[in-house]
Amino acid sequence: MSISVVEPEKYEAQLSAKKATTAEQFARFDLPEIEVFESPRSHYRMRCEFRVWHEDDDLYYVMFEKGNKHARIRIDHCPMVAERIHEVMFELLEEIRPSETLRRKLFQVDFLSTLSGELLVTLLYHRPIDEAWAEEAKRLKEKFNIQIIGRSRKNRILLDQDFVTEQLDINGRVYSYKQVENSFSQPNAEVCRHMIQWALDASRDAGGDMVELYCGNGNFTLPLAQNFRRVVATEISKTSVRAAQYNIEANQIDNVDVVRISSEEFSQVLSGAVEKRRTRDLGLKECNFTTVLVDPPRSGLDDDTVKQVQCYDNILYISCNPETLQANLEQICQTHKLERFAIFDQFPYTDHLECGVFLSRR
Repeated sequence: MSISVVEPEKYEAQLSAKKATTAEQFARFDLPEIEVFESPRSHYRMRCEFRVWHEDDDLYYVMFEKGNKHARIRIDHCPMVAERIHEVMFELLEEIRPSETLRRKLFQVDFLSTLSGELLVTLLYHRPIDEAWAEEAKRLKEKFNIQIIGRSRKNRILLDQDFVTEQLDINGRVYSYKQVENSFSQPNAEVCRHMIQWALDASRDAGGDMVELYCGNGNFTLPLAQNFRRVVATEISKTSVRAAQYNIEANQIDNVDVVRISSEEFSQVLSGAVEKRRTRDLGLKECNFTTVLVDPPRSGLDDDTVKQVQCYDNILYISCNPETLQANLEQICQTHKLERFAIFDQFPYTDHLECGVFLSRR
């Protein structure tokens, strides 16, 4: 993780600059009014990782200047991370420092927290860890009331569980999300709430069925299911698929199916180009897919998937990279019109920006 300077007094000006840059970048697409969703000014990151630096008898966290892995900066205060992480992370090192078993060859600490204060800590080592390590780690678990995982090459020691459960209030209904260690989850929970609520509002009159690509652990899938008769969602990560299926059951949602398949393969299935055993019993021919939701990685949508999403009346596109969104819209806007455009400030005090667009067929 690279260092960000948290300056709340400059936040509004920085966000206004991001909006202006976005308006200029997407101006040629007949842009509607840009909707802007702010982040908390501090303590906004629920998920983060820090390198650990050993210097004589000292032990401390470091982060690096963007683009320079050699320019390390000692971290003794970190207002970007969730308050629960901040209250534990430095005292945790104080407990690790005098223990040879816990500190030797420790090179990284990962944190995964929730709005309610659950905290999972992963300690990563450049040496094998064993039962002696586990006994020492139990002391940390009890002292800080946290979950702890130890990782070394080809080895993982799990003291209790490898996940936290996030609770998000979406328009008065609380959704429960199992978020697993070392797998993707939205890092800024408050902005994530804004993203889900915006997507719900944008698709509220779509009707019919929805197909979703890159569903992750069901972050958007579960709340948006209320807007559709049925949702068929896809994801390639085994861990995320299992978490999504767990979350569907935990939230008692009965109109969602999740299948483990790549977006590229599923696009071929939907177009009729191929058949896949995993999709055989989904009854896809009986679906009336009016809407597609895509939340792709930074690389955006490949050409075949772009052609596939153009088959639907409505396209809901969540993007973590405005550059690839812009490239995809060059083709999509030949058949669809931008109805809504939002920016979500997931990573304040950086150049990074998440976008949401809702398009309808021309």
